Amino acid sequence: PGLLLLASFLLHTKAGRASPARLLCDTRLIHKYIGEAKDMEKKASQCQALPPLTCPMVLPLVDFSLKQWRAKTNETKRREILCELAVLVGAATGVQAEVTQECAGRQLSLLQRHANSFLLLLQTFGWEAAPQEPGCSPRSMEHAQLAGIFLTYRQLVQGKLRFFFHDLAKDACE
Repeated sequence: PGLLLLASFLLHTKAGRASPARLLCDTRLIHKYIGEAKDMEKKASQCQALPPLTCPMVLPLVDFSLKQWRAKTNETKRREILCELAVLVGAATGVQAEVTQECAGRQLSLLQRHANSFLLLLQTFGWEAAPQEPGCSPRSMEHAQLAGIFLTYRQLVQGKLRFFFHDLAKDACE
């Protein structure tokens, strides 16, 4: 899935005028990733009951106010999503060794690959030459259940990422 996203990006980029947003003109792609996030969450919930994590993972709170979201620049939105994705990937990496059940481990690995793909994609575009913020520290909460990471990832893809891609498509697509 990550290679598909990157390949789509490269195929939709015009020579001399790199526009990652060209990838976003086909809304079926984001809907595909939303569907995959829902599927991962569903499959993980069907795995055998998992014990609580011995060390709770820190996950970003990805809820948002649409009014406040629309007031932000695309660069601010991109940075916010990058930060939340980085925290998600870190949480997934941190609990990977603790998840010994094959079913849940497979879904967790898939989530990591997808989140890393979005991280790579969002790192390829930035519009403003603004100074980088020192680190990132999104609003967060500790979760002791593995299901929390799948829920958070789905909410991020279904919410901020979808709206971000929609905003980019408005500017980049005819």
